[in-house]
Amino acid sequence: MQKFDLIVIGSGSGLDVANAASQQGLKVAIIEKGKLGGTCLNRGCIPSKMIIYSADLVEKIKQAEIFGIKVNDGGLSIDFQKIISRVNETIDPHSLEIKNGLESSENPKLFTTECKFVGDKTLVLMEGNEEKDEIISAEKILIASGTRPIIPEIKGLEGSGYITSDEALRILHQPRVLTFIGGGYIACELAHFFGSLGTEINIIQKSTFLLPHEDEEISKKFTEIFSKKFNVYLGCNTESISRDNDKEFHVIARYSDGKSIEVESDQLLVSVGRGPNSDRLEVTKTGVQLNEKGFVKVDEYLETSVKGIFAIGDAVGRYQFKHNSNNEAKYVYHNILNPDKKIAVDYFAMPHAIFSSPQIAGVGFTEQELRMMKQYDYQKSVFQYINTAMGKTIEDKDGFVKFLVDKKDRRILGCHIMGSDASILIHEVLVALKASDGKIDSINKTIHIHPALSEVVARAASRI
Repeated sequence: MQKFDLIVIGSGSGLDVANAASQQGLKVAIIEKGKLGGTCLNRGCIPSKMIIYSADLVEKIKQAEIFGIKVNDGGLSIDFQKIISRVNETIDPHSLEIKNGLESSENPKLFTTECKFVGDKTLVLMEGNEEKDEIISAEKILIASGTRPIIPEIKGLEGSGYITSDEALRILHQPRVLTFIGGGYIACELAHFFGSLGTEINIIQKSTFLLPHEDEEISKKFTEIFSKKFNVYLGCNTESISRDNDKEFHVIARYSDGKSIEVESDQLLVSVGRGPNSDRLEVTKTGVQLNEKGFVKVDEYLETSVKGIFAIGDAVGRYQFKHNSNNEAKYVYHNILNPDKKIAVDYFAMPHAIFSSPQIAGVGFTEQELRMMKQYDYQKSVFQYINTAMGKTIEDKDGFVKFLVDKKDRRILGCHIMGSDASILIHEVLVALKASDGKIDSINKTIHIHPALSEVVARAASRI
């Protein structure tokens, strides 16, 4: 049995902890079965945003006539394979560089395989589904094992040749018609990508809105916009899937009133969320407790039910964002090295963004959450992009900024943005929340450049 001071399972944000710990003199092991760099680098944030940028450009070109620029017939063509290869040629060398760097190092020591717990802080390395004669242990372990796409139990789905977001980012041929099962942020980002390039899009969504976890005004308006561009089936439960000779997919879904629909496409993408990999690690064999969804339970210091075993990122499932994982990595590194001086994680003002079209960003409570809580007497302000100079310049007719503010002390309870550069505009609010007193007046007192797009944030704030 090989013994280490720290074992890190996963090479996403856990990699930062492993490297930093090894530099402090700890003997560290990293276990990673897939490509180095984790989900964000290989199957998530970075490759998805690279392909989406191509879609954004196409969309702008198609709208060019509004601004007096004509694109003649035949003047726009899509090289789909070039779009995908550009991503792979960027991502794969980076991942390989990380792997080569670790393999040339004595510490941390890299194990390129799967693993599972077999006892108290003890792991066996795997060869496929078989256990190898190699066992490692450590007094401290970090579970940073991420998630994988959830595959629902639908008649005919298994073995049909469907894809998930993992495969969609490396697909070599553009589908003529693509059906999504699910209408969350992953589906909406990829629908924007494929749809902007000319693929006909079907979205079958169980909820009555797309992006149902967003603020209600955002999800309603976004659903309205997407329903004009794509075939969106809301409040619809997928019942069965069949396929003709490995060609056309036939999806049968049913509305709550009993009415059924049949949707045909040459590709099917399942996107109903992501679930943890804790089952494959068999973490309960080392005493680690899981919640009802299989995510690892941790305390405010990111320590599990077993002293010395920690977890971060998607394995915990509190916020499935890379920026959250990076934030947690800083805390868990400190807490692993300083068990008597642990620091609780600060999650205040955790933002998110959706890189669809329109773009979405948000922080804090949604209005429906505030209504359910009945804890705050709040007021809201909504201001449209189109009513600002830059909003009119770029002809963003759908975008808006929404503030939710406590009437009592004027603190910002939530901010939700839909429209051009929403993921950038939200940062002014984040700074006001984290670096200032968190009051709406912090934005009101700030001089905004005219006619920059950020004026829409200022105008929304000034109405309170």
